Amino acid sequence: MRFVDNQNITDPRLNLALEEYLLRQANLDEPLLLFYVNEPAVIIGRNQNALEEIDPDFVAAHGIHVVRRLSGGGAVFHDLGNLNFSFITQGGEQLHQFERFTRPVITALNRLGVPAMLHGKSDIFANGRKISGNAQYLAQGRMFSHGTLLFDTNLEMMLQALNPRRVQIESRAVQSVRNFVANIRELLPREMTLAELQQALLDEVFGFTAVVPYDLTAGDWQQVMQLADQRYRTWEWNIGRAPAFNVHRQGETPAGRVEARIDVQDGQIRHVSFWGNFASKGDVTDVALRLTGARYERDAMAAALAGLDLTPYFGPISAQELVALLW
Repeated sequence: MRFVDNQNITDPRLNLALEEYLLRQANLDEPLLLFYVNEPAVIIGRNQNALEEIDPDFVAAHGIHVVRRLSGGGAVFHDLGNLNFSFITQGGEQLHQFERFTRPVITALNRLGVPAMLHGKSDIFANGRKISGNAQYLAQGRMFSHGTLLFDTNLEMMLQALNPRRVQIESRAVQSVRNFVANIRELLPREMTLAELQQALLDEVFGFTAVVPYDLTAGDWQQVMQLADQRYRTWEWNIGRAPAFNVHRQGETPAGRVEARIDVQDGQIRHVSFWGNFASKGDVTDVALRLTGARYERDAMAAALAGLDLTPYFGPISAQELVALLW
């Protein structure tokens, strides 16, 4: 086993690029261990629809990154109170064998006084509450098994970032989440920092002997940066790469009640139809055609409608007001 130092990077786009680079390009004569901590981000599974997993308004307002990972599974929330680990190995025969990769994590937590145990196929629980979720990815005979450890995560922010949009967050909802998930910090018998937790995990993995580093060259880091730019910083990967879906929105305009059905594919609007009891002097197909081909996001829809007088269709309403109804 060798340890990769991520240089205290907290940009999730760079950390996921580093993980992928190690998977595809590193010398894996020995397994690698990578730790990383991300600034606030929603990390969505490879096959998920980002817009169905997040509250985009809350995420945008709070500067929360939305980044798609290579592995499948559900969306997770990361922040600076969350420690992520990744074991990168040669060969795929250990795919789905989560016990092998979670064992040293569980043992280290047990030594610290946290009654952690594997729950189901890939989760770690303590005192009946979830503290870690894990996922895996296999490519060209190499794989990683990675997981997240809730250490001191902002659970209220996690709930609002992941919840469907426009759902009011009430105290009982937060309490419900607290009854299901737990921060490791509150389970520890003594005060500990996230850095101390990481060191305890390193000690366990390396058998309380010297940690063997895997050094990255300047050339390696340059390729990591390029991968981040080409994949993890792009709208096409993070948002556009999603299964087709249909959106149904409704609301009041000056001309009456409007219902809109929007078909979205690859993150772009493919078809829009308007229904309702609104009194329209113009053909709303004009509006639908303006929107067709635009990204299904606020700014892109507003740009598509720029310069179009919406009064003949929906009464005196601005493009921003109509976008708010569609969004």
